[in-house]
Amino acid sequence: MTTQLDDTDLTILRTLQEDCKIGLEQLAHECALSVPSVQRRLKRLRQSKLIEKEIAVLDPTQFDYKMTFVVMVELDRETLQQLDLFRKRAKAEPQVQQCYYVTGDADFILVCCAKDMQDFEELTHRLFFENSNVRRFRTSVTMDRTKVGLSIPI
Repeated sequence: MTTQLDDTDLTILRTLQEDCKIGLEQLAHECALSVPSVQRRLKRLRQSKLIEKEIAVLDPTQFDYKMTFVVMVELDRETLQQLDLFRKRAKAEPQVQQCYYVTGDADFILVCCAKDMQDFEELTHRLFFENSNVRRFRTSVTMDRTKVGLSIPI
């Protein structure tokens, strides 16, 4: 890490990971700093790209996305061009929530959401069956959302 972080920076980052809509006054209170000091620190943390994005996490069931799938994808050819093509395809697909290039039995692991099995089947056609470089894919249907998050333990 090139940016030097002190305990106050870490407090700001931990607090934002928990709730990024917290007001500046409350954040300043949590850190025992003035609002302008917190604003300067936030600006520095954002500019240094330590904070990549601030988002709202939605409940997928409220939007009829009641199913989550973990998909292991094996490619035929692993050239840089083929890997980049698959990455672009996964990034462009709104139902792919996460995509990881991995070692082991698969080349990629995807976390996908779907409204139902038919919706997932349509997704598999778009992502896998229409891609001649996909050798095979294996799917696990999640039974429960035990923990969902992207927080880093800092």
